Amino acid sequence: MLPVVFHPAYEAPLPEGHRFPMGKYGRLAETLRERGLVPGGFLTPQPAGPDLIRLAHDATYVEQVVTATVPRAIERAIGLPVDDGVARRSLASAGGTLLAARLALEHGLAGSTAGGSHHGRRAAGGGFCVFNDVAVAALALKHEGTIRRALVLDLDVHQGDGTADCLTHEPDLFTFSMHAEKNYPTDKVPGDLDVGLPDGLGDDDYLAALALHVPRLLDGFRPDLVFYNAGVDPHRDDRLGRLALTDEGLRRREAYVVGEVHRRGIPLAAVIGGGYATDVAALAARHALVFEAMAERA
Repeated sequence: MLPVVFHPAYEAPLPEGHRFPMGKYGRLAETLRERGLVPGGFLTPQPAGPDLIRLAHDATYVEQVVTATVPRAIERAIGLPVDDGVARRSLASAGGTLLAARLALEHGLAGSTAGGSHHGRRAAGGGFCVFNDVAVAALALKHEGTIRRALVLDLDVHQGDGTADCLTHEPDLFTFSMHAEKNYPTDKVPGDLDVGLPDGLGDDDYLAALALHVPRLLDGFRPDLVFYNAGVDPHRDDRLGRLALTDEGLRRREAYVVGEVHRRGIPLAAVIGGGYATDVAALAARHALVFEAMAERA
C-alpha cells in the first residue's frame, strides 16, 4: 500500500477570485480516495516548527512568516497574503514532505499531496512559495544522519531557483531542474544541473530530453533518497506553463521517473509542485498521475 500524506491545513483561505488554485489540494485528496489509492486513509504530518524551517531559511524571514509580519514587498513577490492561514499551510507542507521522505525511506515510495514550493529562497519567498519544503526535509534528514546524499529531481515547468539557493552549500544534496527556459523566474539561481527547454516542447521531445539525464544522475550520484517535484504545469493547458505536454505525456513522465528510480532500489518521495488551471478537477486529475504511478509499484 502506498503511503500518502495529507493535512487539512494544506488548503488556506484566500481572497475571493485569487488566481492561485488553492482548491486543488482538497480535490486531489478526493480524487485519490475515489480512485482507491488510499484504502487505508491518509497519514497526517506534524507541521514543521520554526527550528526545523531555520535549517533552510534565514531566521528573520522565518519569524516574519510565523508572526504574519512579512514585509509587503516580499508578500507581493510571493503572490499570497502571508497571514496565519498561509503560515500554517507552509508549516504543514514542510512537515508533510519530511514525513513523506521518512515513509519513502521505510517503504520505498511515498508522496505528499502538497509540497514542491521550490521558489522559496533562503531569505524570502516568491512565486506562490513561502518555505522550501524539499530543502527543509533534505537538510533535516542529512543533519540527523538519516541520509548522506539526496537528489532533488525537479520537473516543475519553472526553474527550481529557491531549492538551488537553499542547498547551494550542500554538494551532497544535488539539485536537478528541467524547465521552460523562458519562464519564471527571470533571475534564475543556478542549481547543480539545469536543463532549460524551448517553448512549446511536446511529449516525445520532452521525454527524450528527460531520458538523457535521469539514468546517469541516478547511477552517477547514487543518492540515498530522491525528492521528486512532479509539477504538472508543463501541461499544454496550464495557465503559467510554456510547454505542451498532454495528459498522456504526463502519465508517461511519471511512469518513467518512478520506474527508473524504483528499479534501482532508491527510495522516492514525491511532492506535487505547480499546476495552474481554472478547472480544478482536471488539475487534480493531473496531480493524481504520480500517485497512480507509485501505487503500481508499491
